Amino acid sequence: MSTRRSSSAAPTSAGMTDAQITDLVSKLQQLIPQLRSTHSDKVSAAKVLQETCTYIKTLHREVDDLSDRLSQLLANTDSNTAQAAIIRSLLM
Repeated sequence: MSTRRSSSAAPTSAGMTDAQITDLVSKLQQLIPQLRSTHSDKVSAAKVLQETCTYIKTLHREVDDLSDRLSQLLANTDSNTAQAAIIRSLLM
């Protein structure tokens, strides 16, 4: 009698089963716009991780750009105006 378990039920070194990892990769795929629009469910885990890294880098650039724009806007706005009050309220 064999004592081996199915690879999908056996925990990996991180304590997760292959099925759990597959489920997490699938959920991650649904969060990435470039992959969400893909009609094929057969996207490799490596592709999902690669696109995730690219997407996170893009989001970081967007945050940096928005932060720069906000700094410029605040520098060019009189701090006592209604516009400045709106900006301050958005930052809180």
